[in-house]
Amino acid sequence: MKIKHPLLIGLIVIGVPILVGQLMSSKRKSTEPLATVRQSEVQVPVNPQFKELLKQYEYRIRQLALEAGTPGAAIAVVHDSSIIYLKGFGLREVGERDSVDERTVFRIASVSKCFASFLTGILVEENVLHWNDSIRDILPSFALESREETDKLTIRNVLSHTTGLPYHTYTNMVEEGMPLDTMLSWLKKVRMASKVGQSYSYQNVAYSLIGEVVQARTSKTYETEMKEKVFGPLRMQTASIDYATLMANKNIAYPHKRARGRWVPAKITNTYYNVAPAGGVNASISDMAQWMIALLGNRPEVISKETLKTLFSPVVKARSKNRNYGRVHKLTSSYYGLGWRILYYPNDTLIYHGGFVNGYRSEVAVNPKEGIAVCILANAPGDLADNGIPLFFDMYESMKAGIRAWDDAERKKVAKKVAP
Repeated sequence: MKIKHPLLIGLIVIGVPILVGQLMSSKRKSTEPLATVRQSEVQVPVNPQFKELLKQYEYRIRQLALEAGTPGAAIAVVHDSSIIYLKGFGLREVGERDSVDERTVFRIASVSKCFASFLTGILVEENVLHWNDSIRDILPSFALESREETDKLTIRNVLSHTTGLPYHTYTNMVEEGMPLDTMLSWLKKVRMASKVGQSYSYQNVAYSLIGEVVQARTSKTYETEMKEKVFGPLRMQTASIDYATLMANKNIAYPHKRARGRWVPAKITNTYYNVAPAGGVNASISDMAQWMIALLGNRPEVISKETLKTLFSPVVKARSKNRNYGRVHKLTSSYYGLGWRILYYPNDTLIYHGGFVNGYRSEVAVNPKEGIAVCILANAPGDLADNGIPLFFDMYESMKAGIRAWDDAERKKVAKKVAP
């Protein structure tokens, strides 16, 4: 297959110092996109087995990227509290010279839902909200078709997609730019698909009720609360939750669409910012890495491990959206928790979510038991984003014994040194 705009990956191996300034200033044609990474932000792993895994993973990603022809992407891997891999690949826009780096901002689409539940968890810790709070008590004017079902609806139902509404209710209106308050007021006209709490049905409009709840209880906008309690404390320096901030940033990835067998740049739209909790977050891979450290329980001053456990606990049975997570290692079951999908394997559990909007594609997955989290952001859909994270965990599984053996040996050495 001939790739007209291949995403070329190479030149950079974790642990090898490079002159970033030279790479960034190098003028290349659009047919030669250049991967860049700021090494100072990467905490290089000591474990040589892990280094080998990352080296092999990058080689496999290079192959996958060439096959997919993805214009640009960024990947981060976090192990415990360390960022062990952080890299931007390819071009921000086909036909231009600018390369994706670790601070290039993408739209993260439905991964925004994970941020919404994360913020809600913080407010629950602060006793501002509770998972079983009634939506009607907080927003008295809100109504579903039935008063009885309206009275049952809780924050937990909203964040787990168990509202009882039909699948993707009013998503077509989201894409037409309809104001959120209008769409929410029209939900009372929709015939319920099931009773509240009974079944899973993915939503964008109803999910965004959480933004109205946050504002009603804190007297601050959802965007302000997200900045003050999540983006700020986690040092997510380029993250935002609105169209204007994204467009004001000079380092953004542009979305792409297929035309005549090749990727061409597409317009950045302002759709889905009207449902910000469901799809409005913008972030760089550097931002996502900082957030993943918190997701692994290493920022207890921001969010506790107990709250994370609640987010990652199953609420309702729900099929995995990305089938690639079950291709190599068969899933035993899958659920939706609070803003997250939960995938159960015979000997492991993976917490993940994906997103697609306006030509942008995002994936993030967390393995709490192994203390590993991975994120991929891309400016076009395709096999790189679809397969990149399942590929990493498949490779990790095959090398896990060696990684653990080295860690165990190091722990024994340390124990001997400190022994009396």
